[in-house]
Amino acid sequence: MKTDLYKIDNSIDKLLSGKNTLFLDNKELNIIKSKLKKTDYKIYYPNKSSERVILYKNEIPKISLFKINSLFELKHNEIMGSILGLNINSSYLGDIVLYNNNYYFYILSELNNFIKDNLNYIGNKKINLEEIDINYLSNYEREFEEFNIIVSSLRIDNIISKIIKTNREKVIEIIKDKKVILNYEVLSKGTYILKENDIFSIKRFGKYKFIGIIKETKKNNYMIKYLKYK
Repeated sequence: MKTDLYKIDNSIDKLLSGKNTLFLDNKELNIIKSKLKKTDYKIYYPNKSSERVILYKNEIPKISLFKINSLFELKHNEIMGSILGLNINSSYLGDIVLYNNNYYFYILSELNNFIKDNLNYIGNKKINLEEIDINYLSNYEREFEEFNIIVSSLRIDNIISKIIKTNREKVIEIIKDKKVILNYEVLSKGTYILKENDIFSIKRFGKYKFIGIIKETKKNNYMIKYLKYK
């Protein structure tokens, strides 16, 4: 997947003029940090495990936290799909968090009224949104299962095939059906080489974080580590 260079340049311009960025994933964050001095920005983490953060210079950005109330069981990918399906730019959306069997999500406060008026269903499941104190999840820390596997390459289709224990052809079908989300965007090509801290989800299989290479084996394969979200 290509980095949105316009977003990177625009974020830098905003910071240099004293404004805050939109939500940034880890890759975007590292690129921007490499182009600026440490005195040019501060990082706002909505909670201890935040994967999507906002850079700011002076004032802490205005962010809202919503709890999703529903009588039905919800899934992370359904929630993301329903929110982005409202034609909301993914950069306005922060982390989606599962805590005590309830889902929450962060969003820039300028979209509060829009999200309240338009997000009434997750998929075909009726829901009700409740805006709560932004600090409610400030001490939240995610839980993961940790795995090490051996792979022949760092291509995402190759790694997914190992994780879900299927062949590459099936993974290609899954990607074509837009069932893989990488760094909050639909994955279009299985040839993408995973980078450290990339986050991806596979419909019906879960959400994962790629940690990186542990070591190379004698047969020129890689032992890698990844985390599965609980």
